Formats: sequence, C-alpha cells, structure tokens
Amino acid sequence: MKRSEARSKKCVVCDYNCNSLQIVADLNLQTISIHNVSGVHKMMFIRSILQSIFLLVATQTIAAGHNSMITYQIGDNEYKAFVAEPESTASTTVYIIHDWNGLDDYEIGRAKMLAEQGYRAVALDLFGVDAKLDGFDDYRRETGKLYKDRSEFRTRISKGIEATSKGTARSILAGYCFGGAAVLEGARAGFPLDGFVSFHGGLATPEGQDYSNTQGTVLLLHGSADPVSGMDDLAGLLNELTEAGVEHTARVYGGARHSFTVQGSRDYLEDADEKSWQAFLEFLSEKS
Repeated sequence: MKRSEARSKKCVVCDYNCNSLQIVADLNLQTISIHNVSGVHKMMFIRSILQSIFLLVATQTIAAGHNSMITYQIGDNEYKAFVAEPESTASTTVYIIHDWNGLDDYEIGRAKMLAEQGYRAVALDLFGVDAKLDGFDDYRRETGKLYKDRSEFRTRISKGIEATSKGTARSILAGYCFGGAAVLEGARAGFPLDGFVSFHGGLATPEGQDYSNTQGTVLLLHGSADPVSGMDDLAGLLNELTEAGVEHTARVYGGARHSFTVQGSRDYLEDADEKSWQAFLEFLSEKS
C-alpha cells in the first residue's frame, strides 16, 4: 500500500522544525492519520486538517480515478473488492472475477483500465481475505471447494455484486480463466445482468445445469489451442446457448493457448490479448 511520506521534519502548521504534527495520507483508502498535536498548534488544528483533506481529494482526482479497496461479509467470512471509479459518472458497472490464484494486481490492473474507459469496475474476491494462497495446491483447494458446491459458488458471486453495487443502469460480469468459468456459472444461475464475458474460461457445463435462465448476452473470448477447454467444448457450449435462445458471440484466436491475456505466462500472446480486449470494449460500448 502506497503512503505519502510523513511530514515530520517540518511542522505543517507552523512551518518550523517542531515535530508537533504528522499527517500521513493513505492514497488508496483515502484516510488521514494525525499524530502528536499539542500546545499552541491546537488553535490551527482544524484549518490544517481541512487543507490536508483538500490536498488528498485533489490528488485522488488528478490520478484519473477514485480507487478503493472495500471489505464485505458473506456469512462469517470477510471478503474484499477493489473498486475503480471513472472521472465522470458511469452508466455501466463491470464486475471482474479473478483467476484461480485469487484477487491480485492483474484484476486490479484490468479494473483501472476499464475506469480509464469510463466504466465503473469492481474486482471481486471469491476466496476471502483469510484464504491461504501460496501456491498451486492452495489454488486447487479454493477453486475445488466452489466447483464441488455450486450453491456456494453462486452465493459468493451474487453477494459480492450486491455488496458493491452502486445502481448503475447496466451491469456486466467478466472473468479470466477460473473467473471465466465463474462468469458462466452466473449466467446459468440467471443473474439479472446485461452481459457475461469469459476470457479463456472453463466452458464445460456441469451435470444438471443449462442456460435456460440466462438473462444477458454471452461473449466468449477463447484460444483455438486451449488445452483446458478445447474447440469441442466451445462447440458444445455454442450449441447449448443456441438451443436455449441466448444471444451470444464467440471470438476465437488462432494458436492462442489457455492464459493468452496474462503477461509473463508461457501462454501469453500479445496479439490475442489486444484483440480480445478490443472485442470486450466493443461489447461494452454496444451495451452502454
């Protein structure tokens, strides 16, 4: 978490090296901590605090986006979400579901990119703040819990949306890899959203589920060489969506493997990453 430097060498109230007041501004959480106020400085305390608050707000505005990390409860467990607000009022909120390694800088970065395009973006957390996520075994454990309990899977998505909703006119659910599979779970659950976007997600439909209750348009952005969900899986899903009468579009990127949008991964493919992002923005524009 980035913090401004404590102004301890020179007092922000009287401009002397008295060390009587320190103001530490947390630029992510938009909070101010005040320490060690005493003596003659109490007379100037309110003015100093108001000036500091104005500076903090101004800094947030100049940064082209009002970003915050918020927490919410589902049952006895605590979860978090990163919210990126655009400079102007947004008519669409995009909810982002993370990959199997949990909410991290990747989803936060995507949320910021969407805010720059004028959308309100919320990166949700499906594992909880206390989840241990140190490696593949941990990732398999957390995703496996949700794959085995589809009711809980849907609850964590819906409650996250409910806790972070701001009442925009339109809402879109998007996700990457595990998050893409979660998006399709939400579509099958009949969540009242305007669109569902899966980036290289798991495409298989669990036994006993279908898309008869899907309310929004589905966009599938997938690689032709994906070893996790191949072209047979994609064809099967397209048939299911057609039979259910769900409006849908699929874009396939030749030679792209599973994690083609994740920079630094062995599967990253810049061309497919850029084209799929553009397809996503076009989809959002059509829905706005």
